[in-house]
Amino acid sequence: MAAMAAEEVRNKRVVLKRYVTGCPTEEDMEVVAGTARLAVPPGSAAVVVKNLYLSCDPYMRTRMTRNEAPNFVPDFVPGEVMNNCSVCKVVASGHPDFKPGDLLWGVTGWEEYSVIPNPVFFHRINYPEFPLSYYTGVLGVPGLSAHAGLFEVAKAKKGDYVFVSAASGAVGQIVGQLAKIAGCYVVGSAGSDEKVNLLKTKFGYDDAFNYKKEQDLNAALKRCFPEGIDVYFENVGGAMLDAVLLNMRVHGRVAVCGLVSQYNLERPEGPRNLFQLVVKSLRVEGFLVSNYGGEYYRRFEEEMAGYLREGKVVCVEDVAEGIEAAPVALVGLFAGRNVGKQVVAVARE
Repeated sequence: MAAMAAEEVRNKRVVLKRYVTGCPTEEDMEVVAGTARLAVPPGSAAVVVKNLYLSCDPYMRTRMTRNEAPNFVPDFVPGEVMNNCSVCKVVASGHPDFKPGDLLWGVTGWEEYSVIPNPVFFHRINYPEFPLSYYTGVLGVPGLSAHAGLFEVAKAKKGDYVFVSAASGAVGQIVGQLAKIAGCYVVGSAGSDEKVNLLKTKFGYDDAFNYKKEQDLNAALKRCFPEGIDVYFENVGGAMLDAVLLNMRVHGRVAVCGLVSQYNLERPEGPRNLFQLVVKSLRVEGFLVSNYGGEYYRRFEEEMAGYLREGKVVCVEDVAEGIEAAPVALVGLFAGRNVGKQVVAVARE
């Protein structure tokens, strides 16, 4: 590594300019120029990686505000580089388990190159036969969230009636397909006719509706689930959650993965139909995907790779080109501009 010590390269980075109130805009972030050294200090266990694909995820909005209540990850700091999961290639290493050329995924800065002081939480790309970007989605955190939330939290089983909100997104598209594999009846909601069509024709949903065209969500759910809902995979919160609670079956289960409708509100909306939890003996449980790493992830990755090979699971990505496109891509999530998993391609190799 010593021969590379003097090598410096351009390193564009995405930083948060200021804390955000309401809907984020591109102007809340800035792409700044810098440099990176493609070497690690002697004796260090760090690695230097070249970022190939960055993941855009709705939860990042919760980190763009100074939070008084605890969050499961630290808030972003104005003036500092943002971070999230990415797919990357090792270019320099002082760690005995990683060598230059290794393909990994884990949390890096939103930048072209990152220094990882201790890569203990990074995963190898074990199935390079698939597009590398899949490790920001179906083979990464969104796919793992779908699997753990559906089977470990909601305990979905054959014959269940399953409803998925934000069903065409990174997590939702996988939840629906896994539920169908398990023998469930599955309905999803999405925010455009194009996405509804995708749910029915691409992801195998039994039915779907455009929530923006429904004047009465309660009526829409009764139409799709005349016998009620056993499992609700919650991604949005707000009015949809209220309507779902009215349509749950006795002993129904709600797995809370996200609440994207609430992230831009200064005062989040509280659910109004909580008494349904008592009336119907419902169980509502939130979860963090970080609790399902280790051996659970290894089993999931092998299972999902098999489904992808067999064509039982497909995924749709929305790929923005270049790190300069990252702010636009992230903001677009909250306007519903993306179709499928939003990814930023920083470098293609």
